[in-house]
Amino acid sequence: MPARGKPVRTPRRKANPLKQRGIEHVDWKDAALLRTFISDRGKIRARRVTGLTGQQQRRVATAIRNAREMALLPYPHAGR
Repeated sequence: MPARGKPVRTPRRKANPLKQRGIEHVDWKDAALLRTFISDRGKIRARRVTGLTGQQQRRVATAIRNAREMALLPYPHAGR
């Protein structure tokens, strides 16, 4: 039950970074853009963290995999 007198605040939606930049097509050759969707350990960031739609997230993940295959981006580090 919410506290009395205090309205329940709905969280703000995360801004879509591709929409802000006006990008409609994600290309695997654009390594600078793809680096924004990779963590410092080389892992692909989750959709709820990046603020992308589901379809955009799939396209970004595919582009990152293609860029890794062409040695433009690093693979994630192996565990212990």
